[in-house]
Amino acid sequence: MDYRLGLVSVSFRGHSPEEILSKMKECGLLYIEWGSDVHVPPEKAEEIAALQSEYGIICSSYGTYFRLGVTPIGELERYVHGAKTLGTDILRLWCGDKNSEDYSAEEKAKLFSICKEAAKIANRHGVTLCMECHNYTFTNRKESAVELMEAVDSENFRMYWQPNQYRDKNENLAYASLLSQYTTHLHVFNWEADEKFPLIGAKDLWKEYLSCFEGERTLLLEFMPDDKLSSLPIETEALKEIAE
Repeated sequence: MDYRLGLVSVSFRGHSPEEILSKMKECGLLYIEWGSDVHVPPEKAEEIAALQSEYGIICSSYGTYFRLGVTPIGELERYVHGAKTLGTDILRLWCGDKNSEDYSAEEKAKLFSICKEAAKIANRHGVTLCMECHNYTFTNRKESAVELMEAVDSENFRMYWQPNQYRDKNENLAYASLLSQYTTHLHVFNWEADEKFPLIGAKDLWKEYLSCFEGERTLLLEFMPDDKLSSLPIETEALKEIAE
């Protein structure tokens, strides 16, 4: 199995892009997902693309805070342009602003219509929009995520996957298995309820999670156990062990 190993920049919101890239190079991480909220708003994409090149780091994805059904759809092309400037065709979006079970039939129909429009925009620009499996979004549950994927029915509209820290292993494995065919990137961390732990402690569990996914995948470290940049080398070694 081939894995591309990298980092989500929002793990270190308090550090500059250059500090993050320097530490990544030291650790041997090659791929980065930039967050659009702090590190790379669309208008900074050209500047950061040049910095990436300087450090030999590749942009795996653009982690936007575009929220389908909330952010005006007309703003999507700004983020698409930003992603392409950074050198990636993968954008992370959030779908909706509440859990799937809280949507009325009318609200769901409206959200699905917006998602289909977004998928058409993505297809026109040759990019892929990936939803998160977060709480307080429509894709909070595996059933609703599959429903959305089937309804939009587009190669340009896909999923990320990460374990939900408030659900047990079996439920997370079920989500991974069911959504595997729709999943591009994985966010990797060791987080249970309200507490984060070193990744090495979840090594065997993550190997189980990865067994649900076939083919090449991008594994992106997200959230250090102590939120410190100095912990990145240790967490990177754990990620490499998981990916062996």
